[in-house]
Amino acid sequence: MTNAAPPVAAKTKVKRSALYRTGKKLRPVLNGYLAKKSLVGDPPVFDKQLFPWTASLEQRWEGIRQEVQQLLRGMDSIPALRDISPDHRRIAEGNSWRSYFLWGYGYKIEENCQRCPKTTEALSVVPGLNSAFFSILTPGAHIPRHTGVTKRIMTCHLGLLTPAPRENCRIQVGDEMVYWDDGKCIVFDDTYPHEVWNETDQTRVVLLIQFKRPLRLPGRLLGDLFLGAVKRSPFVQEARRNLAAWDDAQKLLDE
Repeated sequence: MTNAAPPVAAKTKVKRSALYRTGKKLRPVLNGYLAKKSLVGDPPVFDKQLFPWTASLEQRWEGIRQEVQQLLRGMDSIPALRDISPDHRRIAEGNSWRSYFLWGYGYKIEENCQRCPKTTEALSVVPGLNSAFFSILTPGAHIPRHTGVTKRIMTCHLGLLTPAPRENCRIQVGDEMVYWDDGKCIVFDDTYPHEVWNETDQTRVVLLIQFKRPLRLPGRLLGDLFLGAVKRSPFVQEARRNLAAWDDAQKLLDE
């Protein structure tokens, strides 16, 4: 068995349709409306106690970390996020940000979930799960300032391997600086500009979870309509093809 990185589908320039361009222009208006319909407010970083299921994740963190440590033995075979997601190519250079997907863009990756049964079971408590993957930052990695797409989706990080000193490994969301800790969750809104640094000589790993924001009607319906359009977009469909290509290659390595 080799540790060479499995190939992914060839990168192509994703065509931006008229519908996509219109949606991008309307996105600030839609996000402003969804913020008003939020049942948990609209700060950059949230009190995790607003999401009781985070306590269950924290209770299971050691089993989750055992699974990711096993995966890291084949680090070179875990794809760079930019090779999976066309939307991340402009912000994630080289192989400094790797990702091992369990759920991607609303779709479950069955084989990866089978390889990580403890993590998959832990994720069953997350309401409105949209994506979940092990987010791996190599030493010295920097993810420039960027923003997410929709306030229908929120982000949770469960710290699994968090380097020291903690002030050298951090994420800024809006004007708030946040630090990871092993076994602890942070919850934030990625539609605020955010930036990440790993200024250490160690690898940082979190379980990155994206889930639906609790919303009042009719915001919930409108947000789901927009999210459905995103799932059908050329960007997400290319990411799904890349995930499938990577998984097919991984099966060959497992044989």
